[in-house]
Amino acid sequence: MVGNTPEMASDTPPQTAPAPKAGLGLVRRLRTDLRNPLFLQGYALMANTAVTAVLGLGYWFLAVRLYSPAAFGEGQLMITAMRLFSSLVGLAFVGVMARFIPISGRGTGRLILRGYGVAGVTAVAAALVFLLTLPLWGPAYAELAGLLPALFFLASVLVWTIFTLQDVVLAGLRQAVWVPVNSTLFGLLKMGLLVALAFALPQGGLFGGIFVSWIVPTAAALIPVSWLIFRRAIPQHVSRTGANTVPPGLREIGRFVAGDFSGTLSTLLVLYLVPVMVGAWLNDPELFGYFSVTHTLGCMMGLLAANMAVSLTVEGSLDSARLAQTTRNALRRTFLIVGPIVAVVIAAAPLILLIFGSELSEAGTPLLRLMALGVLPMALVEIRLGTLRARSEARKLAMIQIGMTVLVFASVIALYPVFGITGVGYGLLISQTVTGLCVLPGLRKIVALSRTES
Repeated sequence: MVGNTPEMASDTPPQTAPAPKAGLGLVRRLRTDLRNPLFLQGYALMANTAVTAVLGLGYWFLAVRLYSPAAFGEGQLMITAMRLFSSLVGLAFVGVMARFIPISGRGTGRLILRGYGVAGVTAVAAALVFLLTLPLWGPAYAELAGLLPALFFLASVLVWTIFTLQDVVLAGLRQAVWVPVNSTLFGLLKMGLLVALAFALPQGGLFGGIFVSWIVPTAAALIPVSWLIFRRAIPQHVSRTGANTVPPGLREIGRFVAGDFSGTLSTLLVLYLVPVMVGAWLNDPELFGYFSVTHTLGCMMGLLAANMAVSLTVEGSLDSARLAQTTRNALRRTFLIVGPIVAVVIAAAPLILLIFGSELSEAGTPLLRLMALGVLPMALVEIRLGTLRARSEARKLAMIQIGMTVLVFASVIALYPVFGITGVGYGLLISQTVTGLCVLPGLRKIVALSRTES
């Protein structure tokens, strides 16, 4: 054959393929990942966290400069109190929605509406108990006394509860790509209203510009997202998963809720009750504002792993045979993304918080660094919880989450009098590390199983 003669070989230099550029390799990997529903949904939810964090920084940056320190702290107090009940209850239903929406078939719409109803009623009832016991919470929340403030506060709790659930509903329907779009529009509208109300409602508290600019866009966002869910996403979901899918029974859902709801509720107390406790302990709106901004940023980082865990639960519910491999993939991607972010935040914490002023940076840097470090063991916990939800192992879910909550409250209560707001960071880091070590054996077994299957 002519092409293989020695003469041709000597005259023609060997052809070598050009080395692929690193950037092109990343693009190809991303394209491959986006064809995998686990990564597509997980990345969309992570992108939503990033969008929320960036726009949140912009929002609080404007609030610090447009409102007095006292008004800033008072607005934070009201938002924190509202989120204590709405996010506490709403997020407690995240596991239920992620587990059962994928397999509900024609009953998907009824499941979502029932989830909205139960979560909304529970959140409002809990908030009502809070309002009836206001004297126990100190003077910081005295503004909520009275019929009109109470009704406005309860309505805000209901609105935020449904808003909180919409993200996981879209994820359960495999429509999480819309979540960052909604958050972007919501964040921009919230910032615009904050600026517009700076002169009309410059005071803090429930009827001040900060709280009003927070809750009004939230209520407005419910309308288009509800249309998307019920008019487009649910019909597509039923068509894709099969119209003959048998929805889970109330007994099956009830058993799952009994374990997951109680465990998740206890974990969420860490996110939302601890700030309320700190606000009551400090009784200083300005200092609480410093704590709240820092605590919010720390919690945003923790959501990155939780987002991938939600996608893991959805995909594991749809295809239980591949749960082991799905878990391994989720672990690898989570640490690939979270690790560098944690390193950057620990190194640049003073600069990040300097956006809000030198006083906030000085007060909040130790707390932010400790919370960033705690994200690493918490990633193990979140992925483990995702696998347990996909398997409906409610008892283990409750044990892990309640155990970690007890550790957090015990350590925070013990360390706060010694270290102040930094003690909250120490308490979280210690508790998350201990819990991460406890769940590690279970994760190792699942990862080992995925290797034998492959």
